Amino acid sequence: MNIKKILIISFFILILLITTFLILNPLITGKVIQSNSEQEIYTHTKAICNSSNFCQDYVITCQNKTLINSKPITGAIIQHSEDWQDPRTNPKELCE
Repeated sequence: MNIKKILIISFFILILLITTFLILNPLITGKVIQSNSEQEIYTHTKAICNSSNFCQDYVITCQNKTLINSKPITGAIIQHSEDWQDPRTNPKELCE
């Protein structure tokens, strides 16, 4: 009987860990998703913010430092306060 309870608890902990990973993984920005070094095509995520400090993550595809495509990530948004300043050195540069 105790083994059954341990297995059920372990199963729920495993489900919780997997769910947490799946929720937090898209929130991590700036990571190269795909790269093709021969053609210098690469894809990464980047938060793009407007003048009211509303930011949304985008999947950015570049070739030789030229923007090919940008696609917003659904639900990956944040509204910062009015006095917030972007800490990135060059936040407007999409294909660095």
